Amino acid sequence: MSANLRSRKNANGNGNDANGNGNGANGHTNGEDKASKGTVLSYAIPTEYGQAMDRKLDTHQSYEFGGPVGVAAMMIGFPILMYYLFVCLWYYDGKMVHPTSVDDIVPFLERMWAHIKVGAYPTKFAWGTYLGLTAIQLFFAWVMPGVEQNGLPVPSLDYAVLPYRCNALASWYTTLVLAGVLHVTGIYRLPWIIENYGGIMTVAIATSFTVSAVIEILGRTVHYGGAPLRMSGVWVYDHFMGVSLNPRLGPIDLKMFAEVRVPWVLLFLMALSGTVKQYEDLGYVTYNMFHMLLATALYINACAKGEELIPQTWDMFHEKFGWMLIFWNMAGVPFTYCYPVIYMTRSDPSTYAFPLWGKILMFVTLLTGYYIFDSSMAQKSAFKLQQQGHFKPRGAFPTVPWSVVEDPKFIQTKHGNKLLTDGWWQYARKINYTADWCQAFTWGATAGFNTPITMFYPVFFLAVLTHRCGRDFEKCAAKYGDDWDEYCKIVKWRFIPYIY
Repeated sequence: MSANLRSRKNANGNGNDANGNGNGANGHTNGEDKASKGTVLSYAIPTEYGQAMDRKLDTHQSYEFGGPVGVAAMMIGFPILMYYLFVCLWYYDGKMVHPTSVDDIVPFLERMWAHIKVGAYPTKFAWGTYLGLTAIQLFFAWVMPGVEQNGLPVPSLDYAVLPYRCNALASWYTTLVLAGVLHVTGIYRLPWIIENYGGIMTVAIATSFTVSAVIEILGRTVHYGGAPLRMSGVWVYDHFMGVSLNPRLGPIDLKMFAEVRVPWVLLFLMALSGTVKQYEDLGYVTYNMFHMLLATALYINACAKGEELIPQTWDMFHEKFGWMLIFWNMAGVPFTYCYPVIYMTRSDPSTYAFPLWGKILMFVTLLTGYYIFDSSMAQKSAFKLQQQGHFKPRGAFPTVPWSVVEDPKFIQTKHGNKLLTDGWWQYARKINYTADWCQAFTWGATAGFNTPITMFYPVFFLAVLTHRCGRDFEKCAAKYGDDWDEYCKIVKWRFIPYIY
């Protein structure tokens, strides 16, 4: 491994979401914001060419997500869609209900509103559950033992690196023990989560809107988390994308906290809640429900055991902490990806049961997808950390084979970064996306194919991944120029090797 890399940014991308650190600087630092200060390492500074590209890319270049109109539609439409799909699952067994005539439009809306008022009312219990879990996770993030990991150099901080406290693994296992104790003692029984799904969802949505507003106000007024970055000047768009990059609460990076501790822990607990409820109602657990529990457990465990690799990801390094990340992490992910659990807890198992061959196929697909996802992510992260000189194999369970590529091949760019062209990353530029989506498909398929609602996650996730890929490749092409063209000639395929 070459040791003369001047930039600590990784080559083949930014963790699980990017192929080339499409980030940059706006030419100023936020030296007054203690939460955003970091250590500047001389070897982390890119070449002059790289710095020029970073300055260019860290200014507002163009609108994404359909611009102000598109993001406004999403901010209004996604919560409404979540309530609609909730009503369809909760009251109509997954049927996509609609007005039967023009005259039925108003009565239909009245029926929907009546269902929401009853089934999704934000009760004290719902507030206590959501805010209580969030507070517990914040406490764990503050006090639990873990490892300290530097992030990638931040151009807007003159290439300083920020420290991250990574203790999700201890927090995850402690959460499991705490959930078990609360359930067994009757203080908080696990089925209560799924039984109060609607109300908790409402609290999550309200909380996400509140947090995004507070973060924006603080970012604009006192530069909380860094000076405003890549601003378009259009409020709705900037609110959606975010104002600041690195808001923190003491030692806790709020962006990383929101990405790991809230959505995936809550999603697993909902799967566990549905599993326990199914056992109590039926006296057994179906394979399909077990599959969903296993899938969510593998995912949150992967996030927890590899948390020290997250500071190098696209979300941490580039995405600002705005409505997009806040809403989807705090409300969207946990309350839409769980639709198969909702369906299975309220429907006869015969409606979604698979034959033995189907169960085996689902199981093998899940584990194969997980293996490629885990090992490919580990390869990329190990490569980045090797460039930083901070790679120390942690050995957290499970450490899968081929997690590190010895003496990897790469392209040295004029920017100063290296583009990995070895391991899984020689086969496709987004091989991790492909594996991740295969896992997602099995999640949706657990509830059978009786309603399209339970396939929301894989369908929506495919759209997200495709869009994210396009954003990333566009930024990489602008950032790396001819080096990106060379990289694409070596790694020809985007998602599926030899196909696409």
